[in-house]
Amino acid sequence: MKVRCILLLAVFLVARPTADCTKGSVPAIMFFGDSLVDVGNNDYIHTIVKANLPPYGRDFEGSVATGRFCNGMLLSDMIGEKLGLSSSPPAYLSPQAVGTNLLNGANFASAGSGYYDPTSLMYGLIPLSQQLKNFKEYISKLVAVAGSSQAQSIISDSLYILSSGSNDFAFNYYINPLLYKTLTTDDFADLLVGISIRTVTQLYGMGARRIGVFSVPPFGCFPLAITVFGFGSSKCVPGLNDDALRLNKKLNTAIDLLSKQLHDLKIEFLDIYTPVYILSTSPGSQGFTETRRACCGTGTVESTILLCNPKSIGTCPNATTYVYWDVLHPSEAANKVIVDSFAQSINKLVI
Repeated sequence: MKVRCILLLAVFLVARPTADCTKGSVPAIMFFGDSLVDVGNNDYIHTIVKANLPPYGRDFEGSVATGRFCNGMLLSDMIGEKLGLSSSPPAYLSPQAVGTNLLNGANFASAGSGYYDPTSLMYGLIPLSQQLKNFKEYISKLVAVAGSSQAQSIISDSLYILSSGSNDFAFNYYINPLLYKTLTTDDFADLLVGISIRTVTQLYGMGARRIGVFSVPPFGCFPLAITVFGFGSSKCVPGLNDDALRLNKKLNTAIDLLSKQLHDLKIEFLDIYTPVYILSTSPGSQGFTETRRACCGTGTVESTILLCNPKSIGTCPNATTYVYWDVLHPSEAANKVIVDSFAQSINKLVI
């Protein structure tokens, strides 16, 4: 494991791409998936999976808890910023997602959701299938605002980001005997990859031509995973990370195959596993000091406003040195490292 970590770190540092992206190259961005990109849709639905109270957002502009599962900016905010958008596309269910604000795109993601709809339905979230229906509705609204011709141009030239899969394992498969007793992890990974490719194909059918698909992160390195499955260890849980790697390998292969079938589709597999793994196992390489504990509360169990809230025991004084904000989500500082790591792949999609 130590040798593998050193090799990954060497590759990451030597091949790490420039952090610059081509600004002004896309008219809008559309986000789908989970908490890594959700800017607040869960604020407008009945669910316990929320981040709309302090200390969430403590380092965000205005120190406002917007529903982002972070102390500050998410991957979605940073992608928009790097591509030169004036602001991150609004949460589709928010009051801001109206009129000319729709010209910058929209964010359809729902924190806690997965590829597999039952994962989302277990927690009262917005399933991926419904996110696609919301996008179809968005297109109609966009036509009303911009006219048919401009709307069509925006849809085809926009960047689409899909982030999903980790919740399907962490908060469904691992705890659901109806799944883990009937499907192997390999079978379940195949199921998720099939849904991912169908989702991409559906987006393509609605006009999308530039799509980035996130890998799943090493969820065995999340502080909560170590607390629950680490049995006293302070290191990542290998078995969980093996499941993540298995899913990522299958997803990457399927995306490569799809790109050969749809010649006018630009599609990239956006690897977030590697940067998060490096941050989690060698934090000092990127200037971080704490990876086992998250910044909120004790840093071992706290996530969502159920445990990370104004009544919790507080937060770390300096989140920039922490890889994780809560036990499931990277800090703003870590998000910046993650986005910088796949900047070249984003450029391939937008130029």
